[in-house]
Amino acid sequence: MKHKLLAFVFAAFLLPLQSWTAPSGEKTIAAGNQPQISTDEKGIIRVVYGHEDMIFCATSTDKGETFSNPVLVATVPKMHLGMSRGPQLTSSTQYSIITAQDETGNIHWYQLNNSSGQWKSMGIVNDLKGSAPEGLMGISSDKKDHFYAVWLDTRAGGGNNIYFSSLSAKTAHWSKNRLVYRSPDKLVCGCCKPNIAVQGSEVAIMFRNWLNGSRDLYLLKSSNGGASFAAAQKLGTDTWKLNGCPMDGGGVTIDASNVIRTTWQRKGMVYFCQPGEKEVNMGYGKNCAISAGGPNPVLTFENRDTVKVLDLKNKNGIAVGNGSFIKSVVIPGNKILCVWEQDNKIKFKKV
Repeated sequence: MKHKLLAFVFAAFLLPLQSWTAPSGEKTIAAGNQPQISTDEKGIIRVVYGHEDMIFCATSTDKGETFSNPVLVATVPKMHLGMSRGPQLTSSTQYSIITAQDETGNIHWYQLNNSSGQWKSMGIVNDLKGSAPEGLMGISSDKKDHFYAVWLDTRAGGGNNIYFSSLSAKTAHWSKNRLVYRSPDKLVCGCCKPNIAVQGSEVAIMFRNWLNGSRDLYLLKSSNGGASFAAAQKLGTDTWKLNGCPMDGGGVTIDASNVIRTTWQRKGMVYFCQPGEKEVNMGYGKNCAISAGGPNPVLTFENRDTVKVLDLKNKNGIAVGNGSFIKSVVIPGNKILCVWEQDNKIKFKKV
């Protein structure tokens, strides 16, 4: 299975330049920045984004053909917004969760009952006030209304390190925050978003380390719902010595067969990588992300002012439009729904 997928990946990388065709049909949701997208078990699609200090959510019940008028979820004074800092979103069977961080270091969270359509303010995720000033985190969920969060936290001392917490929607209380990785050099890369993916009891956390002067991506794996994690594993075979921060955290998924797939940027190039295997160069780009529907991984990234999507299974690369910070979900009908920001507006398109 892995070797077949890598064959697909290499073939995708060798696509001729003219395969990047840009179809028409992009639409606008509203003014805003840093969109995130999710689908729940009923196929309802939600897009969450920030506008100044406000969080908005727009919903589609017709497979991304149209979106509702955005609903104001909350106002977070001095909310982080930009450079992968902004509201985060994940949806499970009965509930959806948004998190948002303020500049004082608090992680606010909001819960939606998917059937009622009403968002509620639920409090703060981090159990030490002000411990998350960097504003970078990721969230994910399983199909049983369990939610998981990872973020950069300073409480261990010396700088940012990787903290983790989980939540059962029935209890409405996040678990005690835990340090799951501290770099031997005292801090991880402080401007790159950590990411998290969940499939059943499997949890994968990806983050950019800062170890011996290198800014490489590492993976933490748990097979018991985050109760414990194995030792951090470096992704890829090369390294990136860098006296600075790339501000690019990549993305991670786990499919139904518990196969972990990642994408990330190094030296201005986007890579696809499975743990324990050599990374595959996908070409120039940054701010990459990965989504999957079944065995079908989809990469998104930006190259200069163009946002692109690459379907690895079908070896199909498309230039979606102009802008930045593109995210996607795979939807029924072998379609990919993309959202991104352009000129401070949230755009969407099915390809």
